[in-house]
Amino acid sequence: MAWKPRKVAIVGMGLVGSSCAYAIINQSFCEELLLINRSPELAKAQALDLSHCMDFTQSWTKVYAGGYEQCGDVDVVILTPGASVLKGQNRLELMDSSIQIMKEIIGPIMNSGFTGIFLVATNPVDIVTYAVWKLSGLPRNRVLGTGTSIDSARLKQILSGIFPVEPKGVQGYVLGEHGESQFVAWSHVTIGGKPLQQIIHQHQQRFGQVNLDQLAEQTKLAGWEIFNLKGSTYFGIGNALAFIARSVLNDTHRILAVSAVLDGEYGETDVAVGVPAIICRDGVKEVVELQLDESEKEKFRNCCSVISSASG
Repeated sequence: MAWKPRKVAIVGMGLVGSSCAYAIINQSFCEELLLINRSPELAKAQALDLSHCMDFTQSWTKVYAGGYEQCGDVDVVILTPGASVLKGQNRLELMDSSIQIMKEIIGPIMNSGFTGIFLVATNPVDIVTYAVWKLSGLPRNRVLGTGTSIDSARLKQILSGIFPVEPKGVQGYVLGEHGESQFVAWSHVTIGGKPLQQIIHQHQQRFGQVNLDQLAEQTKLAGWEIFNLKGSTYFGIGNALAFIARSVLNDTHRILAVSAVLDGEYGETDVAVGVPAIICRDGVKEVVELQLDESEKEKFRNCCSVISSASG
């Protein structure tokens, strides 16, 4: 079989798209990186700037600006364009403008002959992921969003500040909407394989003051804390995008909390929502169905209802 360079395209060269591009070239997992933007001049400038990093990276990535017509042989198209949320708004209020942008983008990409993976970051990410799946006509496994991957990472970071482990030593997920109705599946949060709730119960003197509801709220508000201090979040989500794309291209079978289109999993259909899923070369290999407790099941149903109601 002839060797084929691994190619990634990023649509949208704002703060999130450019942070993602920077993470990709530093992680060195593809040979070509195509940058697309409504302003071709900005895409060209970002490509030039990023290309000047190559003397300091692990391997050479060809970075160039281009158009949708060049996506035919791209492996992963990362979608980041969209309006920024304003103070007082929630992510769902961006829905109409974000979907309109996707209607302008997806057709030209599909007309190029694209058969790869769509990875969505544009908010509201669950609704936009579903819209991209419908607009593209691709199988559901080939369209995924960042979902609650960044929320799960924030949860692990917060817990690592309380319990004496690094964030990677914490296993667990934020599920549901990347937004106001999200929740932590505490019944499945472990540290070193030991259930977190058991650790708290057995070490009351050290951890008895831990309030799980407050930690879940802190996790949900973590992005807003950053937003209020500097107006946007982009490093974390940019790196999450790069990590998910790398998991696809390297066929890692890593389990990540992404926005996936459900077809019976968790008793839900025809909705995209944040769930743990096995990520491979074909996108979502399988949605991992956790055995949630009754309270968590109700929260998950509520998330799906919020997303479905908002999208009409």
